Amino acid sequence: MAQAWSPKSWREKPIVQVPAYPDPAALAGVETRLKTLPPLVFAGEARNLTAALAEVSQGRAFLLQGGDCAESFAEFSANAIRDTFCVFLSMATVLTFAADVPVVKVGRIAGQFAKPRSDDNETRDGHTLPSYRGDIINGEDFSSEARVPDPQRMLSAYYQAAATANLVRAFATGGYADLSRARHWFLDHHHPDLARRYNEVVDKIADGVGFLRTFSLADTVKQQTGRVDFYFSHEALLLPYEEALTRQDSITKDWYATSGHMIWIGDRTRQPDGAHVEFCRGVKNPIGLKCGPSMSEDDLLKLIAVLNPKNEPGRLTLIARFGADKIAEKLPKLIRAVQKEGANVVWSSDPMHGNTMKLQSGYKTRPLDRVLEELKSFFAIHRAEGSYAGGVHLEMTGQDVTECLGGAQAIKEVDLHDRYQTACDPRLNASQSLELAFLLADALRAERIKDANRSAKSA
Repeated sequence: MAQAWSPKSWREKPIVQVPAYPDPAALAGVETRLKTLPPLVFAGEARNLTAALAEVSQGRAFLLQGGDCAESFAEFSANAIRDTFCVFLSMATVLTFAADVPVVKVGRIAGQFAKPRSDDNETRDGHTLPSYRGDIINGEDFSSEARVPDPQRMLSAYYQAAATANLVRAFATGGYADLSRARHWFLDHHHPDLARRYNEVVDKIADGVGFLRTFSLADTVKQQTGRVDFYFSHEALLLPYEEALTRQDSITKDWYATSGHMIWIGDRTRQPDGAHVEFCRGVKNPIGLKCGPSMSEDDLLKLIAVLNPKNEPGRLTLIARFGADKIAEKLPKLIRAVQKEGANVVWSSDPMHGNTMKLQSGYKTRPLDRVLEELKSFFAIHRAEGSYAGGVHLEMTGQDVTECLGGAQAIKEVDLHDRYQTACDPRLNASQSLELAFLLADALRAERIKDANRSAKSA
């Protein structure tokens, strides 16, 4: 029998990746303040996302999840938010047109401020300090003062998340996301070949919309294309912040994490008896679970039982992050275990984290060809296992950064220093993200054709 749950029951469990705040009274004061502030998202919105993800789990939709590796206080601006939203819309347009299924759009935005670290400390030139854990916890500057965890940063993160969510909602529902504006979403710094391919897609969509309007269906088309549903997600890493923003829904009496529509558990914090799993099992939001190379079949089935005991479609998304060199060995075993259990899950690919490399120059990077290789393997493995490759989870930005190698821009190691701006991990830039969307579109189109052929043969 499951133990009783409350928003603070995680405090009784072992915890990892937790900052050592030097002033417990100051931390308690910030938590008390956060508990009085309005929710960032609402329970009904989280339920809508669960319903949309249920469609993904049944193969009737596709999940596009992505955004910054870690949001920054210093780089917070309306233009940066707009550009990332534009990349999302462009990618979703390409994917929807190719796959002929709805694309569920979930941003790593308006809350992705905390980052797990492999090491608690960082050493430079013989000097050791606590690691940078994201702007919600401490500062990036390599100084003793900056690296001290400061609970006041949680309030700064909350207000920035609120402002970000407000702007994105305005973009999503206020006319900016109308499909008739699709050409305006295309950013100037995209590669010319991508511009040509993207405009071809937009032209075909415009022809289809024009065709429907000839049958006096303009109002119907407008209702379907005039706005988009967009959801916010982040890793539920800093549990004092998550608990303080957990609210009980007045309608269902269920508990929801109102810091974001979807929260996920990282590969480093997925201990079945640990604090992060304990917190996430009790909230009714859709939950993501990162699955890395160390994940065993037994571990996965235990976590599925804890996090989704009622086997509800759309509740649990498994985010595979193996690396191009490990996915063929590791993923099929997990898929078979899930299928044997009859578990309702969304399978999504994170082709970023397992393909990170550190160069002699000191830069961390991710070669786009390895990212694409893992994605191709993800689709091929699911096809072979008879399961649905339902989504992708990316670290990306709308900015013209030079952080990942390769792509149509042919970014080389010597180019990384030009615009290497990330606070943590390297991100795909706008062109690389759209280039990847076209690859995904080709894969989804191939799946659709094969499904149609199988249906024709069975008939």
